[in-house]
Amino acid sequence: MLSREELLRIFETAGAIRHGHFELSSGLHSGTYVQCAQVLQYPRFAEKLGHSLAALFSDATIEAVVSPAMGGVIIGQEVARALPDTKGTVGGGIPAMFVERDAGGVMCLRRGFTLRPDQHVLVVEDVWTTGGSTLEAIQVVEEAGGRVVAAGALIDRSADKVEFPVEAQALLDLPIASYEPEDCPQCRDGSAAVKPGSRFVRSA
Repeated sequence: MLSREELLRIFETAGAIRHGHFELSSGLHSGTYVQCAQVLQYPRFAEKLGHSLAALFSDATIEAVVSPAMGGVIIGQEVARALPDTKGTVGGGIPAMFVERDAGGVMCLRRGFTLRPDQHVLVVEDVWTTGGSTLEAIQVVEEAGGRVVAAGALIDRSADKVEFPVEAQALLDLPIASYEPEDCPQCRDGSAAVKPGSRFVRSA
């Protein structure tokens, strides 16, 4: 299990914590942006983070990991890899699936992914700000017949404002102020927010 200091060192080494004026994927504005893709691009960092996050749920029976695309895909894979096999697991280990948006913007399971009735699922995300993507993933899993037993994330930047209907743990609590655009102090000072998230790549 990595210490807080070790976790911060990994993220800072990879340049995953940025400072400026950002519009987050939630629409909120912030002076700090955490881009987990910057750290997860390094397989050895991703493996260490996956092992540490999986260790938080060592007491739970987990039969599948489901993550919101795109941010949760890599860390979901690494968490699944680190989890012990359960009864009925095929030779490939614990499956790591992801939910994604369809053409109408609705989060759903695609690509042939299926869950058995009452299959125990851990939902894994990279960063919690509002928790919206994780909540959507939980809903998709439950509608598919699975049972979400817990939710995990690399970073909780919500300052404990996010609530989930299941046990939830993050590797790193990193409370960072975020604002509605009309309340953003940097906007009031005349600064323009940039949109660094992957969701905005097509329009950049």
